[in-house]
Amino acid sequence: MKTSLAIAVAQFNPVVGDLSGNVAQIRAAMAAAEADGARVLLTPELSICGYPPEDLLLRPDFYDSCRQAVEALAETTGELAVVVGYPEAAGETCYNAAAVLRHGRIVAHYRKQRLPNYEVFDEVRYFNEGDASCVFEVDGVRCGLLICADLWGEAPTKGLAEAGVDVILVINASPCHVGKQQDRYRVARARAEESGLPVLYANMVGGQDELVFDGASFALQVDGTIAWQAPAFAAHASVVRLVGSAWLPATVTPLPGVEEEAYTALVTGVRDYLGKNGFPGAIIGLSGGIDSALTLAVAVDALGADKVRAVMMPSPYTAQMSLDDAAEMARRLGVRYDVLPIEPAMKVFGGMLAEQFAGLPEDTTEENLQSRIRGMLLMALSNKTGSIVLTTGNKSEMATGYATLYGDMAGGFAVLKDVYKTLVYRLSTWRNARGAVIPENIITRPPSAELKPDQVDQDSLPPYAILDAIIEAYMERDESPREIIAQGYDAAVVQRTVGMLKRNEYKRRQSPVGIRLTRRAFGKDWRFPITARYQDPY
Repeated sequence: MKTSLAIAVAQFNPVVGDLSGNVAQIRAAMAAAEADGARVLLTPELSICGYPPEDLLLRPDFYDSCRQAVEALAETTGELAVVVGYPEAAGETCYNAAAVLRHGRIVAHYRKQRLPNYEVFDEVRYFNEGDASCVFEVDGVRCGLLICADLWGEAPTKGLAEAGVDVILVINASPCHVGKQQDRYRVARARAEESGLPVLYANMVGGQDELVFDGASFALQVDGTIAWQAPAFAAHASVVRLVGSAWLPATVTPLPGVEEEAYTALVTGVRDYLGKNGFPGAIIGLSGGIDSALTLAVAVDALGADKVRAVMMPSPYTAQMSLDDAAEMARRLGVRYDVLPIEPAMKVFGGMLAEQFAGLPEDTTEENLQSRIRGMLLMALSNKTGSIVLTTGNKSEMATGYATLYGDMAGGFAVLKDVYKTLVYRLSTWRNARGAVIPENIITRPPSAELKPDQVDQDSLPPYAILDAIIEAYMERDESPREIIAQGYDAAVVQRTVGMLKRNEYKRRQSPVGIRLTRRAFGKDWRFPITARYQDPY
C-alpha cells in the first residue's frame, strides 16, 4: 500500500508584531485542518511575527516574545503537526527559523540556510545561516522542510534528498512583483527535477508597508505539473493529499493576467496599509487627470466609497473638462466630493512674495506654489479627520522628478509609486472594462499638470512609451546608457532621462512609502546616493 499524507496549507495575512493576533489565526487554521482530516499544517515564513519585521529583529525582547508565543502554541497541539516560522535567538546568534509542533512540544526545528540579500531582502543584516537539514515523519511519510530562499539554491534540496525524504515542504514570505509566480514555478521545477521529489509551496498573503504578498501557494508534481494552486491575493486554506510520490489532483486556481495582478496588488496594498495602521479613511486630491482617477478607483475598491473622500482644488488654469470629469467620476463611485478653489490662496502668496520676486520672471516657482497650496489643504483635512492622504504620482514622475516636493508628493501613502505611466493607462482601461468608473475623457485626453496655460506633460518629458522603456532598462535591468542607445533609443533622450533620474533622488528620499509592483521599485530595493559624481559611460 502506498503511503498517504494529508497536508493543510494556511495562506493567511499576518500583521508584523501582532503575536497574539497571528497565533489566533494559526489556531483557527489548526482547527480547520483537523476538521478536514489533515495531519500536517503549513503556515508561512515567520508566521508567528509577520514578515518582514525589519529592525524589530535587533531587539532581544522581540525574540523572547516570539519564543514564548511558539512554546505556548506548541502546548495546544496534538496529533496534527504544525509548522510555524519565527525568529530564533541562540545566545548572540539569530536565525530565521521554523518549528514543527506536535504532541504538546517542539518535535523538530529548522534554521534557514540561504539568506537573501537582494531586491527587498536584507536578511543578512539580522540572521545567520543554518547548516543542517530538517526531516520529520508523519504517518510514515518523511517530510523535508525548507524556508523560502532555500528553494532557490541546489544545496538545501540536495541535503533533503540525501536524507531520504518523500516530499519537500517550503514555507514562504515571497512578495510579489508582476510575473513573480513564473519565477517561482521555474525554481520549484528545477528542484523537483534535481531531487525527484514533489514540492509543496506555501506562501503568505497581504500587504506590509510597500510589500504585497500574493499567496498563490501550489503543489508541484515531480514532473513539474501543478497539481493544486490557491487563489492569489486572498487568505485561503486547503488540504492537499500526497499518495506515494504524487499529489492527488485538486483545484488549480488560474493566475490573474498582468493588469488584474497589478490592480489587485494595489487594492491589497491600500486596504492593508490603512487597515493595519488604523486609518479611518482616505483623502485624494482629484484633478480630473488619469493618475488621481486611477488612485481613486483603487481606493474605493479597497476601502469602500464611504471611507474615501475626493477633493477638487481648481486654479485659474484648470480646464472645465477637468472639473466636469472629476465631478462625474466622484458621482459614479459615490464618494464625498468637495471643491476648494485655490485662487484666493494663490493671490495671498503672490502678495506675500511680490517684493521678494520683484523684477524676476514667472517660472516653475509659481507653478509649484499651486501644488504646495493643494498639499497644505489636503494635509489640513487629513489632520482634522484622521484620514490619510493618498498621493497620486506614478513611477515615471518619481523617476524624473516631475512632481512637486511638499506639493503633490505630500501625503502618507503613494499608491502608484511603482506604476509606470504607460501601465496607469492600461490599468485604467482594465478597470473600466469591469465597470466604467473613469470618464473616457480622462483616459483619452493628453496628460497635463494644468499649472499654466495649454500645458501638457510632453512639454517637459519625452513620450511616456519611450521614457518608461528607458527607465525600466536603466533602473530594473541595470543596463548602461550605452546599451540602451544600442537598442535604438535616441542618445540625447537617454542621457536626459538618466540625468533626471539621478538628479531627483533627493525628492524620492522624501516621498511617502508606496506599493511595490516591479522587480525594482523606488523603496527598499533602490539605494542610490544623493551626492554622487559618477558619470555613466556613453
